[in-house]
Amino acid sequence: MTDRIRFDNVAIVLCRPRFSENIGAAARAMCNMGFGNLVVVDPPNCDLTRVLKMATHAASEVIEHMEIAPSLGHALAPFSFVVGTTARLGKQRQVIESPASLAEMLVPVSQQNRIAVVFGPEDRGLTNEDLRLCHWLVNIPTAEFASLNLAQAVMIVCYELFRVCRENPAEHVPRLASRHELDGMYEEVKQILLRISFIQPDNPDLWMNRIRHFFTRMQLRAKEVSIIRGICRQINWYAGKRYQDGRNGKEG
Repeated sequence: MTDRIRFDNVAIVLCRPRFSENIGAAARAMCNMGFGNLVVVDPPNCDLTRVLKMATHAASEVIEHMEIAPSLGHALAPFSFVVGTTARLGKQRQVIESPASLAEMLVPVSQQNRIAVVFGPEDRGLTNEDLRLCHWLVNIPTAEFASLNLAQAVMIVCYELFRVCRENPAEHVPRLASRHELDGMYEEVKQILLRISFIQPDNPDLWMNRIRHFFTRMQLRAKEVSIIRGICRQINWYAGKRYQDGRNGKEG
């Protein structure tokens, strides 16, 4: 038995692309590899005539069904697994995979989960804030000159996803929590940790990044996210009750 990527569950997300031609060229690369879901986030210039010229007739259907989102958070809300692309490495850019190893790991995830692969602007790529929305990061190995054309990067990742075929599929991966569900959970966790002074208000994102990495490794399901949010609400209620009891002179 073999498993392949579920193409209809994978979307390519272009975050703030600067040039219309690159959108069209990326759509063409997607079409070459059998992918049809394209999301474009807050493009400063999106001239459909120039887009379609580079997409050519073969990829025109990808452009016709292309979604435009006002922000990356809005674009990723319905996805259960998000992969960010990065050329730069650093402390906040961990869990790096190559396109080939990424493709292997995404085969079981794609069977029941919508996956977004995010590419940043041509001039500077995804920001650290953008990458906080990602579960995994992928880096395309290059020689000394690491800057790839946007469509080239899309083609390399889509090619590896297209060619991967697992003879011995990994254990079944259930539907994971969506980006929207996770963001709501992280906000509640952040507020409750601030309230009990576990993290400091002057730099909460440093600790929250570590917490995000921790939960990312667990691949939370929607029901588990709901449980964590319920715990946060109960802690918040109890803290408020104890505060009021203290003001009213009550004990225990």
